Amino acid sequence: MGVNVGREGFFSDGDAFEIVLRLAASLIVGGFIGIERSYHGRPAGFRTHALVCLSTSMLMLIGVYEEHWLPDFARGRITLDPTRIVQGIMTGIGFLGAGSIIKEGLSVRGLTTAASVWVTAAIGILIGVGFYFPAGIATVLTVVVLSFFRLLEDWIPTQLYAQFNVRFKRDEVMPEKDVRGLLDHHGFVVVELDYSLDANTNLFDYGMILQTKEADNAGRLTETLKRNASVKGFHLALIGD
Repeated sequence: MGVNVGREGFFSDGDAFEIVLRLAASLIVGGFIGIERSYHGRPAGFRTHALVCLSTSMLMLIGVYEEHWLPDFARGRITLDPTRIVQGIMTGIGFLGAGSIIKEGLSVRGLTTAASVWVTAAIGILIGVGFYFPAGIATVLTVVVLSFFRLLEDWIPTQLYAQFNVRFKRDEVMPEKDVRGLLDHHGFVVVELDYSLDANTNLFDYGMILQTKEADNAGRLTETLKRNASVKGFHLALIGD
């Protein structure tokens, strides 16, 4: 007995079982990766990754079982290139991944989630063509990167960057030399510097990109600026990935 797939023929019981197995496996694997993203509060989480992996697996089944929907292929009259399906899938997934990237000022977030969506799609393709072993290895490695590499990333010494703006009255502007000295005292190095003056409010602004090795330096600098009566306003934000 077979499962009807339309006017061209039937899936055998073995093929039907294999299709169900591949779709179920892709759903489970995608959801497994997505759980890690959901746990860390990312917008593309459990359901998104599960659906991405399932959809790519479904699309690859089109290339694996061509003979069921294209009789001339089974007769040898037509040859198909499954890699074109892969190219189309990964191009579309690129747009989905781009949607998870958020830019806030100079800070960009969501790059890791975008990469996880892309790799989940690739795993779905492997499952769709029946490459269970490499798909399983890829799943384990992906979860290791997303979960355990986060601890390694926190341990590795890194240079942090911050966007910094500080405002003074026009006639009470702190000299640039003193500003640089203050920042140096709190562990910051000035990477970029620009100046602006609002003639309507008579307020002068220093705008900077700062570099530091310790995130705690931002808190210490904030407390110092809060106590400085000549500072009329400031904004300090660490730039994340």
